[in-house]
Amino acid sequence: MPFYLKLLIPALGGLVVGLIVRWGTEKAKAHGVPELIEAVVLRGGRISWRTAAARVSAAAVTIGSGGSVGREGPIIHIGSFLGSAVAQLTRLTRDRERILMSCGAAAGISATFNAPIAGMLFAVEVLLGDFSLGTFSPIVLASVTAAVISGFHLGDFPAFVIPSFQIGSLWEYGLYPLLGIVCGLVAVGFTTTLYFCEDRFNSLKIAAWVRPALGGLLLGSMLIVVPQVFGVGYGAINLALANQMSLALMGALIFAKILATSISLGSGSTGGILAPSIFIGAMTGGAFGWLAGEMLALSNLSAVSSYTLVGMGALVAGCTHAPVTAILLIFELSAEYHIILPLLMACILSTITASIFKRGSIYSLKLLRRGVEISRGREQTILRNITVRDVMVRDIKSVLESAPMVTVVELFRRFNLSCLTVVNAQGELVGIISFHDIAGAASEEEMSFLLIARDMATIEVDTVVPTDTLDEVLKKMEAEKVGQIAVVAEDGSGKLVGLVLEKDVLDAYERELRLRWF
Repeated sequence: MPFYLKLLIPALGGLVVGLIVRWGTEKAKAHGVPELIEAVVLRGGRISWRTAAARVSAAAVTIGSGGSVGREGPIIHIGSFLGSAVAQLTRLTRDRERILMSCGAAAGISATFNAPIAGMLFAVEVLLGDFSLGTFSPIVLASVTAAVISGFHLGDFPAFVIPSFQIGSLWEYGLYPLLGIVCGLVAVGFTTTLYFCEDRFNSLKIAAWVRPALGGLLLGSMLIVVPQVFGVGYGAINLALANQMSLALMGALIFAKILATSISLGSGSTGGILAPSIFIGAMTGGAFGWLAGEMLALSNLSAVSSYTLVGMGALVAGCTHAPVTAILLIFELSAEYHIILPLLMACILSTITASIFKRGSIYSLKLLRRGVEISRGREQTILRNITVRDVMVRDIKSVLESAPMVTVVELFRRFNLSCLTVVNAQGELVGIISFHDIAGAASEEEMSFLLIARDMATIEVDTVVPTDTLDEVLKKMEAEKVGQIAVVAEDGSGKLVGLVLEKDVLDAYERELRLRWF
């Protein structure tokens, strides 16, 4: 192919991607797993058809025009959207929609790599963070079904040509932990470069839909020198696994692939991050294997392919902070029990090393940069899926700010209240009176004719709106050391519309927890 086509085709592909994203939504660009995580945790698993259509079509153009990305990202998004769409059409609950969306993601990974166990672990470990029986069972079923169907139509073979795993010397068991640390550092470099390029492209004073074309032009200039970074890169990975690459080439491809993928995704093109991580891990492990062979004077080059294989899993673990998924992915691809111990050591140490230098994974860091902190704990996930509107008490007792203390005390006694909201004539919240606020004053009879409700109320109080989540409510309750939060209208008027009690928040959490288990 003439060199000018290598420049022109990725640039034209980037231009088309920019127009697709402009038609769709900003969420359709770059790697889409962070958006899926956000949808699972904050939106109950709901994905819009427009985002899904834009992402899938943009990813097809990106990969077809040579973008240095993975194909598993859009396939995960397709599966997740189908799960979400089925749940919406059948009017299932948000929690069931979240599970069906994760089933689709697991099926996508399973069909892509012919690895059903890794598919279900990816959905559970990366997307959900929930290993309960009610969640795990349908994901297992979806992942296995996808592997059976894809195996029937495409053939029952793995995504890569995997050599047999060998250990040439017992000393090598001491080198695999070192490989894990190296892969963790490379993963940090990959993550840092990716978001550095994204920031640089976003800072350019050109239209957003033109940036992918500029990224494609830069990528095309790289393809002239290192064509191995073209597309998903499975061919180059297979060459590394077959010991058909030199140390110098593998070392160069580590940096070239990091830069190529960062340019593709950072400029706004669409694709997956898992395949580039496997590519970089293969080159890192292969280069490390060559050096290990020289140090230990190993004569058989099969040891290099063993390091290549383990490096693939270790770098995926370092990037995603999901070591269980990475371990099972490589184990399923290799079907070698001897690889388990080296793989365990490398993947765990890679994850630990990457976690020390980076707060989040390559997925969650994107959300952290937007100010969205995604917790993997079941408690936070549940609380972030329930809004204030679902639990707030609308029929509450309030008193005008000008009401005398006698009236306030009488309301507390008659209705056995723990608190009383104070409003003005327009129904806007003025403050809250707790039982402790009136306990001392009520014993002084002469005070009842001097004080009014506004005098006894705590004026500066935290409030929430009906669309806030219970996670935010609990944080405010803990900060203020209170058992209730007033709910005001969303229009900013300050009008009181309800009250959230700590008891109701805990009841809602326990109810959702029972639904997830049973």
